[in-house]
Amino acid sequence: MNAILALVIGVLFGSGIWLVLRPRTFQVIMGLLLMSYAVNLFIFIMGRVTVGKPPLLDGLPEPAAMADPLPQALVLTAIVIGFATTALYLVMMIGSRGVTGTDHVDGQEPES
Repeated sequence: MNAILALVIGVLFGSGIWLVLRPRTFQVIMGLLLMSYAVNLFIFIMGRVTVGKPPLLDGLPEPAAMADPLPQALVLTAIVIGFATTALYLVMMIGSRGVTGTDHVDGQEPES
């Protein structure tokens, strides 16, 4: 299971890097989103995700029997901040396209 999760995180991050290096603005935004998803998944997995155990236990349980709530809170906060920054990036991209007439990073259309 750990190898599959590591592979998924690696593929997400690698795809994000590849898209960030593309010349179009929308592809750069999608690459940033994929990289943020990979980082969120990595942080979430570091919190010892367990299946079939309750999040809160009565009494004084062993710390190993509980899920760590800090990574979950960090990922939730990162999702909200990521959504807001993505909306800002999209508005800036639309405004830039209206001013320059293209969505390329360097402002020039590629030669065919």
